[in-house]
Amino acid sequence: MQMKLFIPNMLANADAGFWFPPQGSTVAEHSDSVYFFILYVCTFFFVLIVSLMVLFMVKYRHRPGVEAEKTSTHNLTLELSWSVIPTLLTIVMFWVGFTGYIDMRTPPSDSYDINVIAKKWSWAFQYPNGWIESELHIPKGENVTLTMASDDVIHSLWVPAFRTKMDVVPGRYTQEWFKATRAGEYPLMCAEYCGQKHSNMISKVVVHETRGDFDKWLQQASDIHKNKSPVEAGEYFYKSRGCIQCHSLDGTPKNGPTFKGLFGSERKFADGSTGVADKNYIRQSILEPQSQVVAGFRPIMPTFKGQLTDQDITAIIAFIEAQK
Repeated sequence: MQMKLFIPNMLANADAGFWFPPQGSTVAEHSDSVYFFILYVCTFFFVLIVSLMVLFMVKYRHRPGVEAEKTSTHNLTLELSWSVIPTLLTIVMFWVGFTGYIDMRTPPSDSYDINVIAKKWSWAFQYPNGWIESELHIPKGENVTLTMASDDVIHSLWVPAFRTKMDVVPGRYTQEWFKATRAGEYPLMCAEYCGQKHSNMISKVVVHETRGDFDKWLQQASDIHKNKSPVEAGEYFYKSRGCIQCHSLDGTPKNGPTFKGLFGSERKFADGSTGVADKNYIRQSILEPQSQVVAGFRPIMPTFKGQLTDQDITAIIAFIEAQK
């Protein structure tokens, strides 16, 4: 489903320049057309009304020795014009805005579906083959639908070049769709304040030129354990699953303990008990993060149960063990 806008294409500039980033989707084309149509109509009437107002102020200004005369008369044509014309224009504005909104909120049936999980403070994009990536990869010229959910608070997925933005709400699914028209990379960010690291919740959309290029990327990315060593694979998960937001590698404590020197060290927990950070401890911390909260840190880490395989967890442990 895609409703066509009858506003002339000249009103929307693919390289929007001063006003917007370059258009990257069919949604952007419609959105910019509506914006510029309303902008030009408002600008025209603003200039017309202010110009007439200034003209009348000068022409009919008070002059010493000149008596005011009542010259105004009833003009039905004029009164109908300034009532009917604005009414018709607002109806047109409503119609093009409403049809565009309905189109944006109705994903096409032939869409390529990608699941999205938002959490403080990272994005996880899950493809139909089960692969999860921190960046959104899509093919150019195909309808793509994102089905989104949040693990914690309200987020909002925003791609400025696509002119699409939709809240990601805990406890329910929301959707947004688009068709990319240009290959390249585009910023993707959270547009809803979601906590301390909100400004770091930034990723990107990578639009592949052809479906073949996209399929090739997905196949190669999905074989991470074949293409990388356990430490390299663990580093990938450290960056792609949001660990980097809370766990540093340089010894600096963030929202969670640093990974530097973590493996094999003694841990003191909030309940007063102690333990050694061995492989079983790290595994339990990933799957049941609230079971052993380190003293001095808040219990804010989400569980990754069902999101990481045993092989993934083994790679993460290898990566942490390498941070001497």
